[in-house]
Amino acid sequence: MTLDQGEPLARIADALERLAPPAPPATDWLAYPAYVWDRQGARAVEAIHAPALPLLQGIDAQKETVTANVARLAAGHAAHDMLLWGSRGMGKSALIRASVVAAQAAHPGGIALVQVAQDAMAAIAGLFTGLGKIDRRFLVYIDDLGFEDGDGGGPRLLRSWLEGGVEARPGNVRLAVTSNRRAIVPRHASEQDDPLNPRDAVDDRLALADRFGLSVGFHNCNQDDYLAIIAGYAAHFGLSFEAADALEWSRRRGQRSGRVAWHYVTELAGRAGTAI
Repeated sequence: MTLDQGEPLARIADALERLAPPAPPATDWLAYPAYVWDRQGARAVEAIHAPALPLLQGIDAQKETVTANVARLAAGHAAHDMLLWGSRGMGKSALIRASVVAAQAAHPGGIALVQVAQDAMAAIAGLFTGLGKIDRRFLVYIDDLGFEDGDGGGPRLLRSWLEGGVEARPGNVRLAVTSNRRAIVPRHASEQDDPLNPRDAVDDRLALADRFGLSVGFHNCNQDDYLAIIAGYAAHFGLSFEAADALEWSRRRGQRSGRVAWHYVTELAGRAGTAI
């Protein structure tokens, strides 16, 4: 009797195939308002959670700039890559999401938001390749960008995508990046003063920021803006508040910002026994 050498190999191959996870389904880039891109690839998001634009108080100039730019992108017009930088909790991320929601209402199906996890940035060239083939506009969003010491790859990748690189983002894609500071590269005390040319250190730190067509700053709100933010939310949700109580809330947290205002509104709703 002869031994069929191919049969054991076939059984092993079948077993390995059964153990291997199935290939992920192809992403439908036309079906959803938003996506998340991480190390596993794209994940669809069925709804974008964002405050209504009128509720974003104290950032009127920033709101006008960002919403206009996103609306242009959704309409298929020329639009800028955007860097939203500055104080924590002042609505940078919320404004991006709200602007996309507004643009989707004006141009149904015209634009989608794609949030990129920072640990997936090295694979973003593959994302761009896929998005460039789709008849839709995309705002690729990187939230709270910062680089650890010694991470020179991130800034170099961003520079390449924004301008001049062979893997630059396609024409139907624009980038929106949020950061706590405009110079989104590491800084050290030794960099504050270059003995040969003090300006060189500053220019190098700002080189990446300057690649963005729009650089929009967000700053700590004053007392009036802080109370106006709370008043807008309170009116929207049918809540009442005392200015002194709202200011005491901010003092206990050591800052006034849109995020602190929202936390106070959440406290108000909890006291009133209602959901928001």
